[in-house]
Amino acid sequence: MAKSRKQKFKLSAHTPYHRPSKTHDHAVRHAPKNQISRPQRQHQIPTIPFEPTHRILLVGEGDFSFAHSLYTNHHCENLTATCFDSATTLAEKYPQSTRHIQELENATSKDETVKAKILFGVDATKLGKGGLGSGGKEVKKGDFDRIVFNFPHVGGLTKDVNRQVRHNQGIAELLVNFFKAALPLLASNGSIILTIFESEPYSLWNVRDLARHVHLKVGRSFKFQAEAYPGYKHARTLGNIEGGGGWKGESRDARTYIFERKDGEWRQEQETSRKGKSSDSSYSDEDD
Repeated sequence: MAKSRKQKFKLSAHTPYHRPSKTHDHAVRHAPKNQISRPQRQHQIPTIPFEPTHRILLVGEGDFSFAHSLYTNHHCENLTATCFDSATTLAEKYPQSTRHIQELENATSKDETVKAKILFGVDATKLGKGGLGSGGKEVKKGDFDRIVFNFPHVGGLTKDVNRQVRHNQGIAELLVNFFKAALPLLASNGSIILTIFESEPYSLWNVRDLARHVHLKVGRSFKFQAEAYPGYKHARTLGNIEGGGGWKGESRDARTYIFERKDGEWRQEQETSRKGKSSDSSYSDEDD
């Protein structure tokens, strides 16, 4: 068999961090809801909070199609993409992930100095630590410009009210522990990016309040537009639907939140921790 050559992606022109114009944004925001059609919302200029120079950590990846799109379409080459599953389990749940991972691992940057890193068995609540597949220990502390968790989920949604309550409690614990684990890994001006669906039960998670408990604030939020990431497909937590199916998460309304440190509170907590004292978790609960 002939040896395969190392593949290099043919990258498209750089897509910068887009922000909709203030005039357009104001007009859409203040127009009556019945005058804003769904196609009109979908064709707003997407906001892409990534730059080629950013050092990016992705947690909770499904089939790695988001990581693949960031690398190939947005020149984000300094990329560490992680998932909760083992390599074997991931391939069983998402067969398409094998191709995405192989292409990322074989790709190099233009100057051949940077390669994407793929890690398996990484618990988003134990970044930089052992446990599970111990991939979390390979996530080095500090200097990530963006730490991204798209569509966090613990699986097993149900219509039973009591189980829904327990599910939401589990999500709250997951997100708070993720925020705590991610904070020490951020660069000084870095941010944590979280994307969730806008419908229930996701809208009941109160992510703004959860973030406040770990001294984070929402810098801004915006509609997540999957078409801004060509090739990206939303992956179900349980794996692909047998036979394909018609469920397409990327077509559902979703919102991205950019979380930033509340610097004064963060520094005070770190200083208290260094002195070996119990930290005071009280803070001002102002609106963002």
